[in-house]
Amino acid sequence: MFYLDNYRFMKRFVWILCVLAFCAACSPKEEQTAGVELTPIMHKALNDSTSIFFADFKSFPAERNLLPIGVFDSGTGGLTVLEVMLKLDEFDNVTGEAKSDGIPDFVGEKFQYLGDVANMPYGNYSSEDKDMFFRELVVKDALFLLGQKFHNGFMDKEGSEQKEPCKILVIACNTATAYGLTDIRNLLELSGTGVKVIGVINAGVNALFSQLGDGEDSSAVGVLATKGTIASGAYQRTIEEMASKLAYKGKLTVVNQPCAGFAESVDTDVDFADASRKEVRDSYRGPVLGSTLNDIREDLLPVYHFASANGELLTAETDSSKVMQLNASCNYARLHLVNLIERYREMGGTAPMKHIILGCTHYPFLLDTLKKAVQQIREYTVDGVAVYAKLLPENVNFIDPAKFTAVEAFNALREDKQLALSLEDTQVSGYISVPVYGLLPDQLTEDGELAYDFKYGREHGTEDITTVNVPLLPRYVSEENMNRLASLVPVSYSYIFGEKSKLVE
Repeated sequence: MFYLDNYRFMKRFVWILCVLAFCAACSPKEEQTAGVELTPIMHKALNDSTSIFFADFKSFPAERNLLPIGVFDSGTGGLTVLEVMLKLDEFDNVTGEAKSDGIPDFVGEKFQYLGDVANMPYGNYSSEDKDMFFRELVVKDALFLLGQKFHNGFMDKEGSEQKEPCKILVIACNTATAYGLTDIRNLLELSGTGVKVIGVINAGVNALFSQLGDGEDSSAVGVLATKGTIASGAYQRTIEEMASKLAYKGKLTVVNQPCAGFAESVDTDVDFADASRKEVRDSYRGPVLGSTLNDIREDLLPVYHFASANGELLTAETDSSKVMQLNASCNYARLHLVNLIERYREMGGTAPMKHIILGCTHYPFLLDTLKKAVQQIREYTVDGVAVYAKLLPENVNFIDPAKFTAVEAFNALREDKQLALSLEDTQVSGYISVPVYGLLPDQLTEDGELAYDFKYGREHGTEDITTVNVPLLPRYVSEENMNRLASLVPVSYSYIFGEKSKLVE
């Protein structure tokens, strides 16, 4: 009996040791990931200390209130969000009460802005069947802002310069929000840092419902967004979820228009708009003449009112075909607004489209063009009948989600007691992605940018470095875009390029 009892004791003791050893082998992060999808880069950031993407979140500063606010986008469009944040005055800075006090709400804060220009357009990854790679890109944007290193130039592959990590992340890009918000939110929850992330899509939908009224009538809302954002269904889904949550009583029709090339033309991507070109070109990747409402419809040419006097529209004719290429952002704006309204008309829509969400942060740069186009569309007649006048009100409400994104970020920081509340000057550090040194000639264009086939042919899950993030200097921005930024986002421009900039070219 003694030997039997001893055997049972030893068996139980060994079993307990095995259980303890198994528990010790499981890291806290691995235990917390149950039920959460970890993409390869998320796993590397959290668990693989040998990876170049390992984040070492254990060393993240415990005190966060004096750290910067991180904002990122695929290009310069996100500066429309940063501009609103820099000028926002919706709250009393002392009490937090929702009223203006004449002092910017984010006064004394530090900002870091990243424009991932080398990897744009973001909207094309979905159509090229590269969703997983794109999700990885968005997480890399977040990891850069959460990290403490940047590159001093395209030849600095290791990242030798030091910066501060960010205390909150604002995704100032609709497509990145649609595909990457969940991944970043999960990553941050598992990181243990307490950092939050804000995305522009929910902010835009909140803005819509705050202006819809009591919902007793039928109405329509248009969504202008990139192909990727529309393909994700993010706006459609979020609008429907919000309507259900708020018990919205009216009939709400959502009309989605994928705006191929619009954002790219704003950022002067030469594949979509090249002011130096005066003739049609083989390298053009924008919309072409066709029969769908993603194309340039020949029957709608009188409605588009395309600008053409200074090369904004390029055309060519042969005996058998006609070629038409958009060559300015104003024409992309006109094309997609007309196609949105025509799409609604062909759906049999009757309620006026009072609200149109600008579902890409690049689009507000063309707000004046869009407003002018509304009047021209309303005035278009066939046999004396104004075709679109009943569908498109004179005073369309173009919803820019930027303000609501800024307000949500402020509230999140105040709730967590992470506002700087500093008397120091506001600071902005700008960064931009560029192709890394050492890429092969066929991986680059003549202008030194990533070639289209290489850009959209890359695989996720690798340790390959094809782009690096460097200080945002004027040399990386075209003259046309610099002029636009100086005019439309003057505060951001001043902090990044002007008299308040800390960087010297």
